[in-house]
Amino acid sequence: MFASATALFADTGFVIAAAALAGLCVGSFLNVLIYRLPLMLEAAYADPDAPETHDVGQSPLTLATPGSHCPACKRPVRPIENIPLLSYLFLRGRCAGCQVRIPLRYPLVELGSALLAAGAAWHFGPTLQLAGALLLLWTLTALFFIDIDHQILPDSLTLPLLWLGLLFNSFAAFVPLRDAVWGAVAGYVALWSVFWIFRLITGKDGMGYGDFKLLAALGAWLGWAPLLPIIVLASTGASLVGLLQMHLHHTDRQHTLAFGPYLAVAGAVALFWEMGLWMGDLLLVCTHHTFA
Repeated sequence: MFASATALFADTGFVIAAAALAGLCVGSFLNVLIYRLPLMLEAAYADPDAPETHDVGQSPLTLATPGSHCPACKRPVRPIENIPLLSYLFLRGRCAGCQVRIPLRYPLVELGSALLAAGAAWHFGPTLQLAGALLLLWTLTALFFIDIDHQILPDSLTLPLLWLGLLFNSFAAFVPLRDAVWGAVAGYVALWSVFWIFRLITGKDGMGYGDFKLLAALGAWLGWAPLLPIIVLASTGASLVGLLQMHLHHTDRQHTLAFGPYLAVAGAVALFWEMGLWMGDLLLVCTHHTFA
């Protein structure tokens, strides 16, 4: 039996399918996290001594309670209506009670989580790296949408993500622990320095502290080497989207643009493309030619 189980996990197709199925289930939870966590934080900041409440029976709002329900008619979602992706298709994208349209984001988050998980399984195989990659990618997915909606990167996600990166790399899952520690330090200091330089020059805040912590977390997972490509890729993406918004929606330069989603995407790209390896090789080549 042990041999057959080992052979099963050695089957790449099985690992990819299992990861995709897990991604669908986790994606369903991520939808809850993306919607509820900012509300919980907002309530906690408004009155730290009061429990977070929701309008369904005024029960305390947590990630587990109250149960899933339609925001419009408050009808509880039955288990058969809560199957990732399939229920959305079966219900044709509408609430079974009031027929209000269900936001397309919900199935897209589930599908995206499944595709990311399948891609990670194909790339890393059944290894410790796969477990870490899944945790990293799913957390980045939650941060991506929370920052788009509320322009916050909660400490309750970014800080555990940083410590998990250091924990995984204590076993050298992605990079040696020394590279992970320096990656966390460099990630935080890099954007912290940009923040204060921009503030001294303009008198305005160019980004939030959550961005520092997210880049520090990416450094803890991927090491210091890919940080520069991540910053360049994220800045380029944010600039292009900002220019596009100015052109299409006639927004001015004072329009606030969340930077976290671009860091999240750039971090995922760095994970799959292993930017740190070729960046490190490039630095070694440059150093060799400089001192040769």
